[in-house]
This record gives sequence, structure tokens and C-alpha cells, in this order.
Amino acid sequence: MVDLSKMSTEQVNPNTTELSSMTIREAIEVINRENYSAVACIEPQYEMLERVIQITSQVLKQGGRIIYMGAGTSGRIGLLDAVECPPTFGVDYNTVVGLIAGGENAFVKAVEGAEDSEEFATEDLKKIALNEKDVVIGLAASGRTPYVIGGLKYAKKVGAKCCAVVCNKDSEIGRICPLTIEAEPGPEVLTGSTRLKAGTTTKLILNMISTISMISIGKIYKNYMVDVKMSNEKLLARGTNIVSAVTGCSKEDAKEALAKSDGGVRTAIVMILLGCGKEEAENALKTVNGQIQNLVKGEQK
Repeated sequence: MVDLSKMSTEQVNPNTTELSSMTIREAIEVINRENYSAVACIEPQYEMLERVIQITSQVLKQGGRIIYMGAGTSGRIGLLDAVECPPTFGVDYNTVVGLIAGGENAFVKAVEGAEDSEEFATEDLKKIALNEKDVVIGLAASGRTPYVIGGLKYAKKVGAKCCAVVCNKDSEIGRICPLTIEAEPGPEVLTGSTRLKAGTTTKLILNMISTISMISIGKIYKNYMVDVKMSNEKLLARGTNIVSAVTGCSKEDAKEALAKSDGGVRTAIVMILLGCGKEEAENALKTVNGQIQNLVKGEQK
């Protein structure tokens, strides 16, 4: 039997021992107070988080993939971050990949026992042809999920880079994966329910990993999503607003530039800033690896 006694996420929270007897308002207040620790526990992990993002950024620059692996809540959070990257950053669905123990159907219906198999992880990574250009990020609140451990072991075997995000200190995963972010939010409001603070902590960390990594491949300029895919009216309006805000042009000029750039927000911005056509803007972006700020400064990193 698994020993959960040393995991902080499995301990009884002294602040919520009377949870079942609380009024709705009392329960709301105590849960929200406890949520603050999901943010605070990340701060001591800044250095490790920075190291992980340096790796994920380099992987994307070299054409590799970020692959999240987890079970249960952790797996679902990884999938959520992965599927939101294409519409947000204009990357394809193979750039950030989410794998969950039990397969995609486990996102909506738990597959019992899937997380206990290291072999399932190996099979899942073989299916997506994991290679040495990729980075696997294991996700496990407990820090000991066999599915995640199996995935990290296989990743090492094929020469892929390995990182992890867990919510307990001195974790088993941390011992086999030196680049492990151990952000510990402490005992849950509902004992052992890691979909709460631990889930929030994991989501916050993945938000940072994916967002900051996308800067390295030019998907962000200033604080705008310059490769947003304008697939509906809301996103069309957002793209127009971004071009207008970044360049200082009118909405009408922004729409015209977007039309001439075939909907490419980043290209439209450069067309206006340099006063050039689509082809010239695209060629200019290639010289600076897609980084608009380097093009504007006339520098190349």
C-alpha cells in the first residue's frame, strides 16, 4: 500500500476540520483564504521555474515540443494548457501536447488504475514519437505517480529533456528528475482533494511555462498575442485592436493591413511599422527569428 503519511497534500488541514458544519459563507471564506497559499508557494520555486522555462524556450526555438504528462487532475490541467496554446499563440496542436493516463477519454471520465502503470506512459510517448528534441514535463501533485515516473524514465532513455511539477517536497519524482518544481501549497481544505490548491498551483505554473516560452519564438510583442488566430468575431476584433494599439494606427488601417497580411497579426504590425508590403514584412521577421522588438530596435539576438 502507498504510504501517504509524508505528503503534505494528504494531511488534515487544521483550519477546516469543521468544514461540514460551516455555513456557506464560512466555507467560502476559509476556502478563499486557503487559496492564497497556491500563489505564495510558487515564490520559493522561482529559480527552478526559470531553469525549466529556459529549457522549454530552447526546445521551441529548435522545433521541439513541450509534452505534459499527468494523471487525474494534473493530467487534465496539462491538457487544458496544451489545447489553449493554438488559439492563443497561433501554434499548431503538435507544439504543446497534453497526455493523460487512460487517454483523452480520461479527461471527462476517470480511467481507474491507469495512473499506476509506468508502461502506459511509455506506450503513450511512443505513439507521439517522442524524440531528443522534445521536453517532457511530468505533472503529479503527489510527486510519486507511476505513470509520470514511467514517462520521465522513457524520456531520459530516448534523450528528451525532462522536467516536472509536483506539490510535495522531497518527492520521488524529484529524486529521479533534478529539474522538478516542488511548489507545496500544503494540506487541502478537503483532505486529499488535490483538485483544489494543488490543482490551482499546477495551473498557475503551467500558465507561466507556456506563456513565457512563447515569447522566445515571437508569439508575444510587448504584452500582446501577436499570432492570435482570428477564427471568430471576438478574435477578429481582438486582432484589429492589437494591431491598432501596437502601431498607433486607426482601426480602419489595422483592418486593411490585416486583410493584406491574410490575417497575420504579427505581419500586419510589421507592415505598418516599416511601411512595407506583406512579403517584405515576412522576410524582415525571418531575420530576427520572429521577434518584433528586435526588428524595431534594429538588433538581432
